[in-house]
Amino acid sequence: MSSAAQQDAETFDPAVAECWIARGRKPEHAAALATVWRDFPDLPSGAPAEDRMARMKSRTQAMKPVFDAIAAEQAAELEARNFASVERSALEGKGSDRDLAVLRGRDDYGYGWDLSHRYADGWCAAHSGRPHSYSEAIPSRTPIEIRRAAYDRGFADGGGDRDDLFDVARRAYFAQLRKSNMVPPPAAPIAARPLPSAWLKPTDGPRPARWDRRLVILSDADIATEDPKFDYLKIIQARPGADQAKVLVLTNAGFVDAGAFVPQAGGPRSVSADAAAQQLRDHLAGREFDDILVALQGADLALLDQAASALPLCRSMERTRNTRLQFRAHLKVWLDRGVCGGDNVGAGHIRWGKAFNGVSGKLGEFTARYAGPAQGRGHLVRVETATGQLAFGFATADGVPLAPEIIVSSKARLRAEVAKALRAFTAATPIMYAAAARSAVPAGAVSDCGARA
Repeated sequence: MSSAAQQDAETFDPAVAECWIARGRKPEHAAALATVWRDFPDLPSGAPAEDRMARMKSRTQAMKPVFDAIAAEQAAELEARNFASVERSALEGKGSDRDLAVLRGRDDYGYGWDLSHRYADGWCAAHSGRPHSYSEAIPSRTPIEIRRAAYDRGFADGGGDRDDLFDVARRAYFAQLRKSNMVPPPAAPIAARPLPSAWLKPTDGPRPARWDRRLVILSDADIATEDPKFDYLKIIQARPGADQAKVLVLTNAGFVDAGAFVPQAGGPRSVSADAAAQQLRDHLAGREFDDILVALQGADLALLDQAASALPLCRSMERTRNTRLQFRAHLKVWLDRGVCGGDNVGAGHIRWGKAFNGVSGKLGEFTARYAGPAQGRGHLVRVETATGQLAFGFATADGVPLAPEIIVSSKARLRAEVAKALRAFTAATPIMYAAAARSAVPAGAVSDCGARA
């Protein structure tokens, strides 16, 4: 026994009602238990064993009515909660015919939970055209005769007549006419578009999109924060080309353009869902989008869900989530997919695989693999063609050669740099021979995408 349990056992006095109350008993039950212990206390340890056993037996018999009353009260509370749950479903329009029959058995005949279900069994059997058949295998403490009577009453109220020779055929015919008995209830309507709260987190899987076709929705709580590392608007504005994207900020008055945003004091949102939807339509009118990122959570995200009809359907719809660190990481993943005007990047889905202590990715005919530590500092990634050879002889659209060996400064950047290199090579032009590529890029040079020949 632990020290806490031992101390509790030493301080607990069953003859004191407060001790039982501290153990979770109700005051009336605690008083009854304490009275029994005062009337039948333990005999001294020196008393004969048969006398002590007789005293324990007498106390147990005296406590039985108390425990029976406690059990009955708990059963009544459970039954009340069950009925309340069924009644709430019925009031909300979610209850079935059986639920209504259960409530009818309670209200019309005063049945408890068990007998109300036996009544509902009989009513549903008659209403759906099934023959009279009561199962005795249902476990219950209620006598079988009382349960059968409740079933028979429900069967009669459901339209059954056991004295009619054609009763089953008649009820089956009418049940067939009532198609609601034969067809399951309709499922909840499916929304025409997924709500922002159901959008997935940003990944490097979707193909990049031009900045002028991208939309970001931020909260004013994530702008002008005390820590500049978590100022999402500054993080976005620091990216080249991000000034062409549409950035909206949710404030207490609704959605405003990031260029017109003025920090305000915190407080509850005063804008309604209809007004927020109209604001979104006004801000997004005349523009087309391929990529949307929502950086909202909690009540702000719920408000956007209600105004989601104003958002355009796009190829990529994502949202950040959870902690501020994850918010920032998701935002950076999304920003990495931005493309400036005139840039050529490879489209398609990158197929990722595991490499030893690193990552590997495949896009089109190219495969990028982690090749271990680089000479000096950093980590080496090699880009190969479908033949397994290093991808020499490829250049960007403006003629800059791409080196198939990439130096990555940190392992945390491996996946991002691999994705960047794969999209660069997929969009490259194979107009250079391998020999020309080796001579065009001096050994040890670093290319625009961080690659070394």
